[in-house]
Amino acid sequence: MTILYAIAGAGILACALYMVLSRNLVRMLLGLSLLATGTNLLLFLSGRIASRQPPIIRTGEKTLGEAADPITQAMILTAIVIGFALTVMLAVLVLRAWRSIRSVDARELDSAETLGPPRDREAADD
Repeated sequence: MTILYAIAGAGILACALYMVLSRNLVRMLLGLSLLATGTNLLLFLSGRIASRQPPIIRTGEKTLGEAADPITQAMILTAIVIGFALTVMLAVLVLRAWRSIRSVDARELDSAETLGPPRDREAADD
């Protein structure tokens, strides 16, 4: 079953990489969200999901037995929060780009490199 989860995680990461390399800002946003989800799934797999024992070290022992690793679970919770914050921040940037230039194509986002809005630059080029 772990192999199936690993293949699903790799498929999600491959789709995410394809979407991030797109020139459409909305696809980039969704791709980064998928990238965070695939990373969370692969982190989850690294913490042994098949064990049903609680993560408690018994008296007299020095290591954790066959239990699921609580560190990876805490890392996943942190990664979920960071991924959500990144998604919201990028959504605000995409919305700002849409309101500014009325396009979600990344090739038209060069207004930060020159002075003035894009309409003024096109008139100056003529």
